[in-house]
Amino acid sequence: MRIAQVAPLYESVPPKFYGGTERIASYLTEELVRQGHDVTLFASGDSETAAELVPISRYSLRLDESVVDQMAHHILMLEKVVQRVDEFDVIHFHVDYLHFPLSRKFGYPQVTTLHGRLDLPDLAPLYAEFADMPVVSISDSQRKPLPHANWLATVYHGLPPDLLTCCREPEGYLAFLGRISPEKRADRAIEVATRLGMPLKIAAKVDRVDYEYYSTEIRPLLENQPLVKFIGEIGDAEKDDFLGRAAALLFPIDWEEPFGLVMIEAMACGTPVVAYRRGSVPEVVDDGVSGFVVESLEEAVEAVGKLESLDRARVRQVFEERFSAERMARDYVSAYQQVIDRRKV
Repeated sequence: MRIAQVAPLYESVPPKFYGGTERIASYLTEELVRQGHDVTLFASGDSETAAELVPISRYSLRLDESVVDQMAHHILMLEKVVQRVDEFDVIHFHVDYLHFPLSRKFGYPQVTTLHGRLDLPDLAPLYAEFADMPVVSISDSQRKPLPHANWLATVYHGLPPDLLTCCREPEGYLAFLGRISPEKRADRAIEVATRLGMPLKIAAKVDRVDYEYYSTEIRPLLENQPLVKFIGEIGDAEKDDFLGRAAALLFPIDWEEPFGLVMIEAMACGTPVVAYRRGSVPEVVDDGVSGFVVESLEEAVEAVGKLESLDRARVRQVFEERFSAERMARDYVSAYQQVIDRRKV
């Protein structure tokens, strides 16, 4: 199958640091190539891939200080895609609804994975207008705000099996990995660790939009707190050690998380997840097997106390059974075939 993958340009594919969408676009692209498909990746010029790379911007936009108008680069990318539509059996977009008017006008086989939150009032009229656009959700929970969208499938994220390794002898600290923002609730993770008297390591990105929140709400909690160590943003090379040696990953979210890639990254290390029951969490975490699903601070504290009842080898096994890149790619190929078959009809 001749497949185009169209990734956002904000981060490279794969990202050097934080970047869930671009990371999944990378894992999917490489696995599709491994399975014998002819794949073309539209992405930033500092991306690395076994597919044919069509570089749009010289570097990832977030790391290029010379970039002023990020949207200009994405519009250019869409034009480059349209110029080559006859070369592909299907085009897989990872840029949300940005391409919808062009895809409707030209009618080429395409599918869009929606990677972000959909519970924004602005989105309902847009997806009502573009009800013909085939879209893929990354969890069943993600679909709830837009039940009448043209849902083609739910495809859970997957990781390469050799990306992270199972560690069966963790150290005695808890981990928080991701982004500092109000909905991610690093403050809850700090409270859990404080109540238990356990060390907590926080590896997290602070976006400009969240810097005031970090300065006023999170940083004061770190002062004079010897149990908590703020590491900052880390890349893939550091995750194996950071997650693998943790007793558990804390995922105390306060929003309807569409997926939560860090949960399966932890599971790939054999590290159980203690997560709040919001969004995709009940779909990703097998309660009592790969972690614990909780609904309060008290339950989170109690869950950490039960970690020894979980088998880290079994946590890794759950990852391999449910969240491999191979399974993800197969699911997407099935979705691609649906799009191609519908167009023939």
